[in-house]
Amino acid sequence: MSKPSLMTQADPNEVARAAAMDFARRLVPHWRRTLRTELLGAYLIGSIAHAGFSWRYSDVDIALVTEAGLSSKAQDRIRVQAVALSADWGPKVSVFWADRYFSIGRFPPLDRIDYLDHAVALMERECIKPTRPTLAEIQEYLRGEPFASWADRARSFAAADALEPKHRKDYLRTLLYPARFCYSWTTGLMGSNDDAVAFVNESHPGRLDVDLITRALECRRAARDPDTLFSARTTLPSQIDACTSLFAVERDL
Repeated sequence: MSKPSLMTQADPNEVARAAAMDFARRLVPHWRRTLRTELLGAYLIGSIAHAGFSWRYSDVDIALVTEAGLSSKAQDRIRVQAVALSADWGPKVSVFWADRYFSIGRFPPLDRIDYLDHAVALMERECIKPTRPTLAEIQEYLRGEPFASWADRARSFAAADALEPKHRKDYLRTLLYPARFCYSWTTGLMGSNDDAVAFVNESHPGRLDVDLITRALECRRAARDPDTLFSARTTLPSQIDACTSLFAVERDL
């Protein structure tokens, strides 16, 4: 996606955030036509809703709460509508969804926290509040698939000979995730990358390379290519070990 045209007059990330929010609002009529009375509420979550939005690296995270869930056909139609409305923002849309009881759908515990604490309503026919996940539930979630998937990506990057352009976003996220793990594991909250990096700089979790994480955040803020950080990929296995140790100590306690 090209840089915002007003970046010489204002913060490019805030200009882009405003444009992304406008795009999301223009999607609402399409959702209403697709889901009709099934749609109870549509919300922005993630960095577009609270802080740290990046014109280059952020997704447009959207939460849909429906009466009985979201069929595969409806999900496909929503994705097609988003891309048709904007070739820039459409591919960045990431949809989280649940039924009114939050018993089915794609809405992991941390994203429920984000929804409860930071959601920006695009439309709301009925306000649905799920039970807030406990710290123990957040920790159990983090030590499962999120950590396993991140560790696999980290090992893959550590063994790579070159950073392909299509993998730049994933690589930068991989560098930042240890801070997010530590922040959410300890606090039970969903915060921005800025929140997470500030947290590890203050708490200095043992064995974690906080300097590398801080440099990754600076790269993200400046919307730079992370190629200059690629030589640091050899540090990723030790970052995995540091997070593993944190999880083990907290579990013992």
